[in-house]
Amino acid sequence: MSPRPGFVLETDRSTPSTLFWHGESFRLEKLPVGSRIIYPPEPLKALEDPDAAIAQALENPLGDSAPLSSLLRPGMKLTIAFDDISLPLPPMRAPDVRQRVIEAVLDLAAAVGVDDVVLIAALSLHRRMTDDELRHALGPRVFDAFAPHGLLLQHDAEDPENLTYLGQTPEGEDVEISKRAAESDLLVYVNINLVAMDGGHKSVATGLASYRSLRHHHNVRTMRASRSFMDRHRSELHSSNWRMGKVITDAGVKIFQIETTLNTDTFPPEFRFLQRREWEWSLRDRASYLAAASALARTPPEIARRIFHAVRAPHEMTSVQAGEVGPVHERTLEMVHRQQLVHVSGQTDVLTMGLPYISPYNVNSIMNPILVACLGLGYFFNLYRGKPLVREGGVVIISHPTPWAFNPVHHPSYIDFFEQVLSETTDPLEIEAKYEQSFATDPWYRHLYRTGHAYHGVHPFYMWYWCAHALDHLGKVIVVGGDRAAVRRLGFSPASTLADALEMAEDVVGRDPSITHLHAPPLLIADVQ
Repeated sequence: MSPRPGFVLETDRSTPSTLFWHGESFRLEKLPVGSRIIYPPEPLKALEDPDAAIAQALENPLGDSAPLSSLLRPGMKLTIAFDDISLPLPPMRAPDVRQRVIEAVLDLAAAVGVDDVVLIAALSLHRRMTDDELRHALGPRVFDAFAPHGLLLQHDAEDPENLTYLGQTPEGEDVEISKRAAESDLLVYVNINLVAMDGGHKSVATGLASYRSLRHHHNVRTMRASRSFMDRHRSELHSSNWRMGKVITDAGVKIFQIETTLNTDTFPPEFRFLQRREWEWSLRDRASYLAAASALARTPPEIARRIFHAVRAPHEMTSVQAGEVGPVHERTLEMVHRQQLVHVSGQTDVLTMGLPYISPYNVNSIMNPILVACLGLGYFFNLYRGKPLVREGGVVIISHPTPWAFNPVHHPSYIDFFEQVLSETTDPLEIEAKYEQSFATDPWYRHLYRTGHAYHGVHPFYMWYWCAHALDHLGKVIVVGGDRAAVRRLGFSPASTLADALEMAEDVVGRDPSITHLHAPPLLIADVQ
């Protein structure tokens, strides 16, 4: 039986309460009669033999590319770059997709005698991964073969000796990437496409780039001009990456792109109720919810956070494609849309969303207020194709505890951004003009990024810029159940309950507004007509 597609439910008096994520917990909320709930499609069927599918993709590449086996030869310089810990979410149970793909590539390379092979975690400006995180992503065989010999690297966007400048795009955008990748005879990029924003030329042009390059598309103008990060042809972020991709390939960098897609089987059986439609909950689902909610209510947030971050998702591979970047990515997007697309008729006055404990930038860490804003307004708001789910001047209501708390190891510059910058202004353009350069070039932030496990000094700025389109579009942002001081520091309005938030929203959009709830998990893309 094929998995059921997503659909839009209009609530009536018999509709049960709706599940909302709320950080390291969840709530059941009763939405007003006539509200819409957008439910994602059920997880697609996994590939029966993922290793065979990988082997077939490597030997039958898309576009103008020869099979990988014929591109490999003795004496060549081979570099394999791979997505970092920001994907997938939650981290998947072993074996990770990256392990499967990289082992297949290495087996082909070994068979023809390639002995100059280096692996690079494509960090961009993200934090360095720990050995345990790398071992999980790559598997013990790969990690033990490369890490002890200095052949497993993590991209350093601030190391001038290991960066190569390749030129400018016609728009004047500087293109500078990893020297090892640029000088290799072949660069194999191993990607996981969790959402439509991932992959394509964004893999190399962002993942292996320097701050000098990234500043051209991670800025307020670009973010405001991107109508949706999930719709490549209407995203200036992607247009810039594609222009940079052309400079990279024109400079002679030969890329063999490998992209994979996963189904949305996100949580293990004990949390399976999270992905089911509430009126279809079985007695076991109800018992699981009550047990989990009761236990979490008695559990300190720090312990609940550790429990959730220990979850390994039962994601399964639904496709793998390899070869030339453009054709590979088009096939990938077809699979992502098949898994996530839901057709929605018309926009809404008020959009509600419950945010979970995890985002791409707080794996094994706390989701601080800036990351709450980014997840809600930069990611969930942009889970659409066509038009935003919420009308211009509408209201977004976020459910999340939004603690005034930060991980000082992972997010040191976030602390100062929140305390020093947002206390002065929340305007993205003013923040960019007055403060970005001092954080981006700060020697201490740079040292922590290069030698520790800290995000780059400029990273909180980029997270705030991700919100720029939504902040321009919306009339108000309300956070339910958040730390009131932290919520106000973000420039948002705190509310104690969903009912209070809906009443506050009426001051902006008028009485009896249309209400739509974005139900997650799993992820979806709303195709708004």
